[in-house]
Amino acid sequence: MDGWLTTFGTISSESNPTVKLLIPALVVACSVSLAAQWPKFPDPRVPRDEKGSVRWDAPTPRTADGKPDFSGLWSRANSGPPRGQGRGGRQGQGGGQAGRGAQGAGGAAANAGQPPAAAAPTPGSGGDGSGPAAGGGGGGRGGGVALEPGTAPFPYDPKGPPVATFFEAGANLEGGLPYTPWAADLRKQRLAIQARDNPDAMCMPMGFLQFHQQPQPRKIIQTPGLIIIEYEANYGIRHIYTDGRTLPPQGDPQPWWYGYSVGRWEGDDLVVDTNNLRGAEDGPSDGWLDVNGSPYSNQATFTERFRRLSYGQLQVDMTVADPKSYTKPFTVRVDFRVVPEQELIEFVCNENQQFRRRIKID
Repeated sequence: MDGWLTTFGTISSESNPTVKLLIPALVVACSVSLAAQWPKFPDPRVPRDEKGSVRWDAPTPRTADGKPDFSGLWSRANSGPPRGQGRGGRQGQGGGQAGRGAQGAGGAAANAGQPPAAAAPTPGSGGDGSGPAAGGGGGGRGGGVALEPGTAPFPYDPKGPPVATFFEAGANLEGGLPYTPWAADLRKQRLAIQARDNPDAMCMPMGFLQFHQQPQPRKIIQTPGLIIIEYEANYGIRHIYTDGRTLPPQGDPQPWWYGYSVGRWEGDDLVVDTNNLRGAEDGPSDGWLDVNGSPYSNQATFTERFRRLSYGQLQVDMTVADPKSYTKPFTVRVDFRVVPEQELIEFVCNENQQFRRRIKID
């Protein structure tokens, strides 16, 4: 199957092959070409220049009522160098391409018409987030395993929020995430068992930020009163109501894995508020903000600000407010690159949660 497969497994340490690290690893299976998954269907709405190349910097598409149109297939993208005191690396080695083609860094991007690959940091240097899941940083590599093909980064905005990384939401946040003692202790417990309860490993619904960080693409379907985000990873799906309704009181509806999301427009920004989420109190695979297990509780509220800066770039700033888990709200950023004329592929997590037994945890 072409594309990204998310898997958790044992990977030998480069420095000591006898030491096994249980870390999240993203592997690319390239036995079948993309053409075998979906037939190519040209989209006349894709802006192109006189040579037929995609104009990534073309103006933002708009809906009939003049609002920015977020519709399309999107892949997580690198948005430049890190901020902070060296806690973590860039947001992935690149991540701008959805992993389609799988011919290696640059190859997949070139085949999909994406910008060329950017130079990758040196593995193990710390600047690329090459530590295991139990480490404190980055998101480009894990235990020497490349997580995603490289692509040219978007321009870095030094005035914007710190860029989240794959393993660690606060890797580029000054001082790290502001954990409460409860959250710090829970994260420590999760790392002590090598993050084996991570929902991605257990075929369970993931938290928003972990979904945003997945190299597997996501499709946004925008209608006048409802926006749907369909994630290829674990078949996740979110509903964002934009029909004028208000957010229900915390604790009113039954908590859901994806909570209750209501969006409103502030100029060209779509601001989405979410509450009534299942939190870490509800189960060992609930309330995971990132791969390393930074938790959120059932008191958490998320505010996401979506903006489409051009045809090719989507940006999401996420603010987390959770008084049980964090001493103050914090905001991190994730960037996405459009993937034109492609579709999601079927990703069914059908291990029936046998992962723990298969690697003899249980």
